Amino acid sequence: MTSATTRDRAEAIIEAVGGPANVLSLTHCATRLRFELRDAGQVDRAALEAVPGVLGAVPQSGDRYQVVVGGAVQTVFTQITHLPSMAGVGTGRASDAEVKAAARSRGRGRVAWLDAVFEYLSDSFRPLLGVLLGASLIIATAAVLDALGVVDFRADDKPATWVFVDAMWRGVFYFLPIMVAYNAAKKLQVDPWLGATVMAAVMTPEFLSLSSAASTVCTTNDTLGTTACVADVLGLPLQLNEYGGQVFVPLIMVAVLAPLYRGLKRVFPENVQMVFVPALSMVVMIPVTAFLLGPLGVWLGSGLGDALAWLNGNAPLVFAIVIPLLYPFLVPLGLHWPLNALMLVNLNTLGYDFIQGPMGAWNFACFGATAGVLLLSVRDRDVQMRQTATGALAAGLLGGISEPSLYGIHLRFKRIYPRMLVGCLVGGLIIGLAGGVDTNAFAFTSLLTIPVFDPIPTYVIAVAAAFAVSMLLVVLSDYRTPEQRAEARAAREQAEADLALAVAATPTPGSGAARSGGPGPVGATVAVTTAVGAPVAGEVVALADCGDPVFSSLALGDGVGIVPVDGTVVAPVAGELVTVADTGHAFGIRTDDGVEVLVHVGVDTVQMAGAGFAVAVEVGQRVAAGDALATVDLDAVRAAGFATTTLVTVLNSRALTAVTPHGPGTAGRGDTVIDVEA
Repeated sequence: MTSATTRDRAEAIIEAVGGPANVLSLTHCATRLRFELRDAGQVDRAALEAVPGVLGAVPQSGDRYQVVVGGAVQTVFTQITHLPSMAGVGTGRASDAEVKAAARSRGRGRVAWLDAVFEYLSDSFRPLLGVLLGASLIIATAAVLDALGVVDFRADDKPATWVFVDAMWRGVFYFLPIMVAYNAAKKLQVDPWLGATVMAAVMTPEFLSLSSAASTVCTTNDTLGTTACVADVLGLPLQLNEYGGQVFVPLIMVAVLAPLYRGLKRVFPENVQMVFVPALSMVVMIPVTAFLLGPLGVWLGSGLGDALAWLNGNAPLVFAIVIPLLYPFLVPLGLHWPLNALMLVNLNTLGYDFIQGPMGAWNFACFGATAGVLLLSVRDRDVQMRQTATGALAAGLLGGISEPSLYGIHLRFKRIYPRMLVGCLVGGLIIGLAGGVDTNAFAFTSLLTIPVFDPIPTYVIAVAAAFAVSMLLVVLSDYRTPEQRAEARAAREQAEADLALAVAATPTPGSGAARSGGPGPVGATVAVTTAVGAPVAGEVVALADCGDPVFSSLALGDGVGIVPVDGTVVAPVAGELVTVADTGHAFGIRTDDGVEVLVHVGVDTVQMAGAGFAVAVEVGQRVAAGDALATVDLDAVRAAGFATTTLVTVLNSRALTAVTPHGPGTAGRGDTVIDVEA
């Protein structure tokens, strides 16, 4: 029922603004839909204001239009954007994918082939994020159990149960080359199962058994402590490697397979390609991989690992600082995958990795900056940013995923990066000065994976410092420019004003209009409201001349404006106060017979945040006509740059037979300025 009603409302709004073809873009604040139209003259304002839930329609300059919806604006906005007819209409706010694309386009484009290489690397790994994260969490759980003494996961004689647990996560890393080959082949438009098959061939028990052949000669790498064997196959030397966990080999292999595959498809007719293209590709690529590309990939990975190990061993402070300072720039561009691949190489060759520890400083600095944004959004009552930051922080702290923070927040507000980099530097310094942090597992750096790092105290201190520094810097200096803060404050104040008006226009339990027994207090004779008095003494002006587009449009009902001669504000009718703005600038009164009257003191005075306003009443209080509502310092209002015109309207004008404002003139407090016919 609710879904259908909301959908009907969404369709009715779009139809009233001229249909989907008339909408260029649609955004929203906390209470208003903001349309950019091709032709604002096509808007049927009467139909728009008649849509249930629409509090008013306000034309803006040019072809912009605002529709006041109130607190349901997010629901209505979402329903509108999901209408099939609105599929091609922009929402104004860039999506995370668009932010990512923009970041990458700024960092790439000078060298096309290099861009293609990094995109190839990124797309070969990105689909594996889920299983890699899953494996890292299993490893973290195992590490916690090991730390608690439940089981020794490093023992050679573990119970079968825990050997099986090992298999759950080792399966991901051992068969990672096959998974990478599949993705890489798919990226280069090669049959992905062909790429996976070629890689699987050098990981079979038959291939591994060649190391025990009589003619095989084995040597040891003193630096890495690994053993390599060379077998005599067809009279040629074949270097035997353990390809489980290798990632450079499938990347190189698929890059060579792609032109061969496409060439064979050009040679053979379509009706026989399924038979000959895969077969010949396997016959060529499996030997080429085994004899040449496999050893080349292993040498490449080992060489890079050696170089980084040398830097980490000889200049650990430099290494620990460079890694976290690089990552904030590599991740948005998708260039971090080569380093991630080296982590896997290190684990496969050395049995441990020294890159992930410093990388944790970057991740937690990133999450700290997001936490700072969350704290400011809570303080500023910014609902949208609070939701964004909460989700991003949860993904980071629990999953080690930085992308929601980067694309949802950090790349949108450029002040965050310098503050986050300070956190990266602090975390890196701590790790470097302590001699580094290692891990024997590939783990996304989150709260759940802390136990896999060694030494744990160093790592905890480093990431906590990175998190705290970034968070405090963001909180103390804000993540927005002064202009962005002013824009956010104005949007929030407008939202609060709209929400206050929405509350005033909504029947509340206990009000006369809402009681099943009829209007007015139970057992009492209900007085009929025929007039609305002036809440202030002064010069009466038409709403069209009040200087506020919302009131001028009659979106909040018909009424008058009064330029006051003093600051005493009284109730224009008798009834119950259903709204008393915290800022003291707005009061909503519902009479016993259901007439809803709004008193709004000044234009845009919500921005004064209550300064100069002394409120004398509270929500739920009953008042008689002429009772004091507030005292206002008119000089303070003028000094703040706002008009003092006080507006009084009948919010539910459309539900009454007639609402007739009096013409321009002067009025004393309590003098009739609006005639009402129920």
